[in-house]
Amino acid sequence: MTVSIAERADWLGNPDLQRLLGSLSADGEEARIAGGAVRNALLGQDVADVDIATTTLPEETARRAQELGFKAVPTGIEHGTVTVIADGRPFEVTTLRADIETDGRRAKVRFGRDWKADAERRDFTINGLYANADGEVIDLVGGLADLESRTLRFIGDPEARIVEDYLRILRFFRFFAWYGSGRPDAEGLKACARLRSGLDTLSPERVWTELKRLLAAPDPSRALLWMRQAGVLTRVLPESEKWGIDSIHPLTTAERDLGWQADPLLRLIAIIPPDSARLDALSDRLRLSNADRERLAAWASTGKIDPKTTERDLAEKLYRGNRTAIRDQLRLALSAARARAVENNDALLGAGGFSRLLKYAENWQAAAFPIKGADLLDLGAQPGPSLGTLLKSLENAWIDSGFSLDRGALLERATEAIKG
Repeated sequence: MTVSIAERADWLGNPDLQRLLGSLSADGEEARIAGGAVRNALLGQDVADVDIATTTLPEETARRAQELGFKAVPTGIEHGTVTVIADGRPFEVTTLRADIETDGRRAKVRFGRDWKADAERRDFTINGLYANADGEVIDLVGGLADLESRTLRFIGDPEARIVEDYLRILRFFRFFAWYGSGRPDAEGLKACARLRSGLDTLSPERVWTELKRLLAAPDPSRALLWMRQAGVLTRVLPESEKWGIDSIHPLTTAERDLGWQADPLLRLIAIIPPDSARLDALSDRLRLSNADRERLAAWASTGKIDPKTTERDLAEKLYRGNRTAIRDQLRLALSAARARAVENNDALLGAGGFSRLLKYAENWQAAAFPIKGADLLDLGAQPGPSLGTLLKSLENAWIDSGFSLDRGALLERATEAIKG
């Protein structure tokens, strides 16, 4: 039975793509769409990148692309990869190859013309599919059956695939989170558990990138559970040990029910303790961006919020504190309360309170304090520390009033204090 993506992949009809495939398949050569684009088209999911596998050598790939008027960039030519840019759209084109030497991170390759050998060097069966220019799917590794059953399986011997690149341990759980169902493949899971120490050889950037992609899945809770069972989660995220991943499922449920956008960093926050020292160590170890580091630190320093908090008190917290951290606290509290509310009336009331506060926080706009130091100088205040102290006391009074004291009332207070 022939399987085709032609009716499910509008992008396949892109004229530039068809011209490129046609050129790379001329004169005894052959080119096919490879990997994720085929997989996602079969699943009816969006396709972001279209990768191409070809029998042409990298230099010939570049020459043929340039003859078509496309730009050819040697982005990974030592591994056979040329990025062809057609009308601003990149296509990553890679020569068929076999890995002949690896150290668990990098590989030396030998170019070839054997499609089965090229498929068998890939990681998972669902990523080892090809499609020709007409959309006909070529399956040399059993990927179609695994895709239909949502089984994530290594191609060949799982341990051999992992030793080629230890990042495949994290990719196993990431792809399970996105495409798997039921239990992970038993042999693959065992291999990940046995070889998890190899994760220590990976760069922090690769580990964090893979974790973020996993945490961005619609519901990564099952994948995280199996990562914990295999000892992989603790290996790459020791901060999660003795803490808990139970918050992930309620959070993803709230995201789905309430229309929140999936937030990988908030999901990370949900499974680690609010311990500033440990979060600093995590940020250093994974080399997080300054923005991510600051968000974790702000969340850790923001105390929990009572669901009975008044909007006036919350406004003060928002003004004095970090709005994103407060929103993070409220979203986690609301998702947890919603999960408990099924059997607990107090949690139901709490969920209502957190929902009210979150709505207020998301719509809150910081008011501008209407007094400046120059205003106090005009009233006769003297420059120096006392000026700053007076300004701060006026601001505190303004906040305590629920931001209701206007400029005139504040200036009256300032005049009394200065003349005092």
